[in-house]
Amino acid sequence: MILPIYLYGSEVLRRENEEVDLSDKEGILKLLEDMKETLKVADGCGLAAPQVGVNKRVVIVDGRDLSESYDYLKDFFRVMINPVVLEESEDTCEYSEGCLSVPGIYAEVTRPSKIKVEYYDENLQKVVEEFDRFGCRMVQHELSHLEGNLFVDNVSPIRRKMIARKLQAISKGAVQTRYKSKR
Repeated sequence: MILPIYLYGSEVLRRENEEVDLSDKEGILKLLEDMKETLKVADGCGLAAPQVGVNKRVVIVDGRDLSESYDYLKDFFRVMINPVVLEESEDTCEYSEGCLSVPGIYAEVTRPSKIKVEYYDENLQKVVEEFDRFGCRMVQHELSHLEGNLFVDNVSPIRRKMIARKLQAISKGAVQTRYKSKR
C-alpha cells in the first residue's frame, strides 16, 4: 500500500522512534513492503518509517537510480532495522541534500565521510557494515530521521534564514508534491 509521506512541520517527524520488535516478522514485512512501494512511487533514494507516520527504527536506502552519476551505487539497496551507528570518521564532507518530507528545498550539509552501522536486514540477520562516499551520505540522512532530525536542522544559520519562508509554507501545507503527502 502506498503511504502518505509526512511533510515538514508534522509532529511524527520529531518524535522518538522505538526499536522494532523482531518477533513481529509479519508486521515488519508489511511495513517494509509498504515503504518500498511508497519510495518507488515518490521517486526518492531513501525513506525512514517516521516519514510514513510510523515511529519505528526502520529505513530503506536505494541508490540504484543514481548509478549513472555514481557507478558504485548500481547495487546499493539497504533495508535497515534498528540501526545503530558504531563509528563515525572525524573527516567530514559536504553535499547538497533534499528530502521527500521537505519538498523543493536543497542545501549543503556537512556529515562524517565514513560510518560503521550495525543493523538487521530484511531477513532479520544482524549486519555490521561500513559506508563511505554517497552511500554513506544517504544512510546518514535516513538515520537522522530516526533521531527526529531533518537535514534542514543541519544547515548553516544564513542558509536556514534563506529557507525559513519556504519551510513555513511547507508546514502550513502550502506545497504541491508529486506523491501522496500529509501534513
